[in-house]
Amino acid sequence: MSYPLARLFGGLFTAIVLAAATAMVQVSTARADVIKLNPCNSAPLSQPFARWADPSWYELAPDGDFESSGWTLTGGAHRVSGSEPYAVTGSRGSWSLELPAGSSAQSSPTCVDAAYPSVRFFIAGTGSVAVSIVAGNTAIPAGVAVATSRWTPSPVMLTSSAVVAALSDGVAHVSLRLRALTGEPRLDDVFVDPWCRG
Repeated sequence: MSYPLARLFGGLFTAIVLAAATAMVQVSTARADVIKLNPCNSAPLSQPFARWADPSWYELAPDGDFESSGWTLTGGAHRVSGSEPYAVTGSRGSWSLELPAGSSAQSSPTCVDAAYPSVRFFIAGTGSVAVSIVAGNTAIPAGVAVATSRWTPSPVMLTSSAVVAALSDGVAHVSLRLRALTGEPRLDDVFVDPWCRG
């Protein structure tokens, strides 16, 4: 290929790459306006589940350690003395949440966006708990955790935060709802994974 021809193709290739890059930036900027990826809370992050092979960074949900009574409790749900023994919040707590079958607990609203994809906590006792993300009058199921006789981490449950945020101009205020399906499970240290902040 002659030098002028190679130069022409090189210039054309550069122009195409620049145009594609500009288009990608415009699309990602427009998309970021709909689904924000920046976390909307500034709570400290930790790795509370690292010893269970989960290296993700999490932040404690509002009053998620149950050391204060910031949750709305119904159907006999109540705080009880005793806490998960691993002190994953930095110090061992004094309280946890007990949910008799049919009872529920709902956190105060917290800001979520597409950067908050999952929730995880500790569970013990008997029975099972259904977890939902509540946005306005809508409850979106996130998963179910089954209690055992020892305190163990729940499965990782997706919060559908990207969907909720997309329906709410990029950021939404949602609550976590924990409802006992069976038994009398105990819960402690509810965490949210902001994902992109890790």
